[in-house]
Amino acid sequence: MSAQEGRSPFILLYHRTPFEEGRDETGKRIWCDQKSPNGIIPTLRNLFRSREDGTWIAWRQVEQVKDADDERISMDNPAPFTLRRIPLEEDQISSFYHVTSKESFWPILHTFPTYFDVNNADWGIFEDVNQRFAKAACDEAAKGATVWVHDYNLWLAPAYIRAARPDLKIAFFHHTPFPGNDVFAILPWRRQIIESLLCCDMVGFHIPRYTENFARAANCLVGAKKGPKQAISNKFIAVGSALTEPTVTPWLQHAGRRIQLLSSPVGTSPDVIQTLMEDKSVVEHAEQINKGTKKGRKLIFSASRVDYSKGNEELLLSFERLLEKRKDLHGKIVLMLACVAAASGMKIYEETQRSIEEMAGRINGRFSGIDWVPIRFSTRRIPYEEMVAWFTQADICWITPLRDGLNLVAKEYAAARKNKGGVLVLSEFTGASVVLNGAVLTNPYSHRRMDDAIEQAIAMTDDEQHQRMASMTTAVEAYTVQDWAEEQMSGFDCAPNAENT
Repeated sequence: MSAQEGRSPFILLYHRTPFEEGRDETGKRIWCDQKSPNGIIPTLRNLFRSREDGTWIAWRQVEQVKDADDERISMDNPAPFTLRRIPLEEDQISSFYHVTSKESFWPILHTFPTYFDVNNADWGIFEDVNQRFAKAACDEAAKGATVWVHDYNLWLAPAYIRAARPDLKIAFFHHTPFPGNDVFAILPWRRQIIESLLCCDMVGFHIPRYTENFARAANCLVGAKKGPKQAISNKFIAVGSALTEPTVTPWLQHAGRRIQLLSSPVGTSPDVIQTLMEDKSVVEHAEQINKGTKKGRKLIFSASRVDYSKGNEELLLSFERLLEKRKDLHGKIVLMLACVAAASGMKIYEETQRSIEEMAGRINGRFSGIDWVPIRFSTRRIPYEEMVAWFTQADICWITPLRDGLNLVAKEYAAARKNKGGVLVLSEFTGASVVLNGAVLTNPYSHRRMDDAIEQAIAMTDDEQHQRMASMTTAVEAYTVQDWAEEQMSGFDCAPNAENT
């Protein structure tokens, strides 16, 4: 790998680009903002305001890699930076992202080992893509630069970067859960993955439980020494549910290097949400929802993706049991399930979507009346302004994945309900469950716990709703997505540089 030194003091590796590429009426390339203005990408973009001459490295699809070089584009929004895009063919993207990442890694990360499939994985392609990201980072990086790598599909990049450029400071943020060691160890490439992450100066996770799982895996699989545990930050709930953790390992020692571990959950942007709530289009959407779906009924809203880890089927079955038990709620309650369809060609997700659609159809067939359909179901990607409108109208937000790294929808709902009532029913297997004190926590694996939680939400008094929501809104406003970015940046700015370790 090349050891050429570039000029960028800050390099960000993320498979997604900072803007979506489009074309105007003349065919000229234009860059459009992401569909969600409240996602992590705008926050990552904003880091370049204070980091001059930075570089964002992503991929682009090409017909033939042999005829394509890395593309370097000068960007000027929100400040000057370079977008470097690595060319990948469709088959490479499919193997690297849709097969190895989604069929092998995803089920392990979310503790669904029965869905793990190694047969179609091409580890050589995964290594090659990671090497190409790493080479691009090394080529772009000035001496002593900081490289921030994002998420599990770039697990191997830190090792390749460290080997070629020992002068660089490397940080990594893990956006998904990190499972217990007995599940993580199922991966046949476990040692290579752990060794690569231990080439970082800092590794970040959403919550202390994921940090602890990683520390234990590193200790058990490669013998990394764990630093003495410390009490968790006061932004986390310490005890009481499935993912709480009272103490956390602050660092690991391995191969003569110290690796800082940081637990910091991605935040949301309450100010953006609360401003959008007054936007004319959002107000109009809210009025349409009120007249077309709600019609004076209690509205339950749930938003997720078509994925076996998201608990959509368990939620629908619980709603069906509610309608069976509570005939007094017929015609007085409606569930809106916004469930974004998965990319085509992924068989397991296609089967999951078919199951969800059939289940919703069957429940509607059983209980619908002349003027009442209990479930509204959508697989389209809802524009963010419309999502905020749903938040403003939803009496209950029902978010119960079987496993989720964090879940920003839960935080966004709390932000949208400032000074209002509303109930958040939340799975205790989401990262958000250890930062949102006030949610009605439930176990989506238990019929009884799920059923009790939704009935508790329906029956909750206005006073209790306001009290719980105020607690959650305070937590969301106290630690925003910008706070997360600043904590991450300060964390790896303070980490020991590789040359001095």
